[in-house]
Amino acid sequence: MTLKPPWDRAVTPILAARPRKPRDTGLTMIIDKGLGPAATDDLVVTAAGYIDYWKLAFGTPAFYPPAVLAEKVRRIREAGIAVYPGGTFLEVALVQGRLREFVAAARAAGFTHLEVSDGTVEMSARARRELIRALHREGFAVVSEVGKKHPADRVSTLHLHHQVLDDLEAGAEKVIVEARESGRGIVIFDGHGQVDEEELEALVAGLPDPGVLIFEAPHAHQQQDLILRFGPAVNLGNVAPGDVLALEALRHGLRGDTLRAALLRRPELRRVPDPPE
Repeated sequence: MTLKPPWDRAVTPILAARPRKPRDTGLTMIIDKGLGPAATDDLVVTAAGYIDYWKLAFGTPAFYPPAVLAEKVRRIREAGIAVYPGGTFLEVALVQGRLREFVAAARAAGFTHLEVSDGTVEMSARARRELIRALHREGFAVVSEVGKKHPADRVSTLHLHHQVLDDLEAGAEKVIVEARESGRGIVIFDGHGQVDEEELEALVAGLPDPGVLIFEAPHAHQQQDLILRFGPAVNLGNVAPGDVLALEALRHGLRGDTLRAALLRRPELRRVPDPPE
């Protein structure tokens, strides 16, 4: 016997409206450091409806057997998820002067998107714009990333703000805000992994819409803070595969702090009615 209505329609819309895919807000990007075929299939079956971008990080695509990589990418694409290799992989290709070979390999693997970043290398604004446009001409959608990976290389928030606007003008569909896996001491996060409110405000000030950004937020408390700051439609990235459903619970107000925030907006729902006498 099928139980109906499903919980996702019966319960969660009371707390937080979430658009279904395809969507432009409330995006979730996961970081995949080497999931095999079975783990990929498990995640697709369990959580494809909640994943919008799937990043194969750290140049890991280079280490899959080609047939395994192609099948993995095909499976992800069939689930309606944009899939791409991490930006550092492209940075290496640029340093080596092998952009053409990189693009050909990405096409052969079936990637739909490529990430343009300068987290470790130096790249002029003009070179970055031309790279985004060139990848578009090659048939790829582009997401870009702003922010340096090492604290010693940190650039001003004003510089990042201009980069965001330039990337969008050049054709990037979203701009990722760097936080790495650590989520500490990079861009909007201080050395303890807490949101630096001044940095965050400076970055989003003057943007057409904060929804053009995907904030890397690898830790649950960071995801929660950004949801409380921007609402459940904030775009979040570098989410661990095993945390996708927990993040969705945060977005829906099904965990304590986000439930409290949701109920503060709907105070009539906060008190549980007394049972009839």
